[in-house]
Amino acid sequence: MTTMLTIAASSCRRQLIGLRHTPATFSTIYTTYRRMSATRETPLLLSPAQVKDLAKSSKISVLDATWFMPNSPRNARDEYLTSRIPQAQFLDLDEVASPHELGLKHMMPSPEIFADACERIGISPTSHVVIYDSHGVFSSARALFMFRAFGHEKSSIIDGGLPRWVAESLPIEMGASTYQPVKTSYSKPQLATETVRNYEQMVTNSSLDLSSPESELVLDARPRGRYLGQDPEPRPGLPSGHIPRSFSLPFDTFLQQHTAPNGNTYTRFLPYTELNAALAKAVGPEEAESIIAGRKPVTTTCGSGMTAGVLWLGLKLLGVKDVALYDESWTGYASRAQSVVARG
Repeated sequence: MTTMLTIAASSCRRQLIGLRHTPATFSTIYTTYRRMSATRETPLLLSPAQVKDLAKSSKISVLDATWFMPNSPRNARDEYLTSRIPQAQFLDLDEVASPHELGLKHMMPSPEIFADACERIGISPTSHVVIYDSHGVFSSARALFMFRAFGHEKSSIIDGGLPRWVAESLPIEMGASTYQPVKTSYSKPQLATETVRNYEQMVTNSSLDLSSPESELVLDARPRGRYLGQDPEPRPGLPSGHIPRSFSLPFDTFLQQHTAPNGNTYTRFLPYTELNAALAKAVGPEEAESIIAGRKPVTTTCGSGMTAGVLWLGLKLLGVKDVALYDESWTGYASRAQSVVARG
């Protein structure tokens, strides 16, 4: 626990150093630092070096949660077998999921499915789960959302993922894994239902004016061309466009690209001030302030519920306490003939 607190504190201190702050920005970051110090919260983001240090003094369970878009030729499980962080287990988000009436992939698992998956890969309720992906920041954020939604607060992602781990010359395993985790006992958890939105809730919300106190602000993580209805969806037969009254905030707006010594690129989260600016640009300064202050509820969505996790995590880094995610996202919404599709 002391190690986690040190990591949380050092992370906040790094935010305070070398940034040009307004008094409000300084106050927000300092308040976050004090809150984390007081409650010993597990940090959402870890660097590879922090994970290496944490493993020396704590029990951690490392998960490779890499996932690729349906139109990608890459295979996440095959790549896991090729190269991974030592003793990492593969978390298939399409398998650790509940069946859906529309055949949608990687829907939130039931408590039973989640607990069974944790037991099989050696995770106990007290394990510090460290998640990464091979993009840098992509599907690991969705996996983190799943753990946090089930109350597993001791969970983090590696900011920069496997590429950053390799770039910092840390060891990797190659070939078939010989590591066999010890099966654990994981009691059936309770899902925080307020963190997940369904179709009916999204339809009801889309009919409300944004000024209504009952309304939630919806952020769409897909590329802007798909949001506007100008570019096609990667899933055949699915129209592009957006849910009425939602805002476009492509997930990569929250990320910065880095180039490793080997020439490979990967993503990491922007610092606090730039995350704040990106949100304000998408929804306007007043709405952004209302979101961060907790006065305006917010829900994230995307193509299938995957990159909505990146927006969810970016908002949590901004200090937004309550953020929901539309699990079905655009694939579920636009697959229903009765859905109103907005364009432009």
